[in-house]
Amino acid sequence: MTQTETATEENLLVSLTLHNFSAQMLKEFAQKIVKPYFNGNMNQAVRSLMEKAIQEETIVNQAIKTELKNFPNSHGTLTSQA
Repeated sequence: MTQTETATEENLLVSLTLHNFSAQMLKEFAQKIVKPYFNGNMNQAVRSLMEKAIQEETIVNQAIKTELKNFPNSHGTLTSQA
């Protein structure tokens, strides 16, 4: 980054520490998920799974908003004519 560039959230990297995970859970996650699907790369696995969770939450949120727009209010009329 040059002196004239402004730092944004996209180019700031952070380290992540996980607490209160059992060794068994971590071992099982590594064996069942990380090793076969991410070639043993724990960092890539966690990042990918976080990205997928965010995408899925966005899809669910949009579906809920759409459903609520089309849901009749207490008077039996639609809340929106979209």
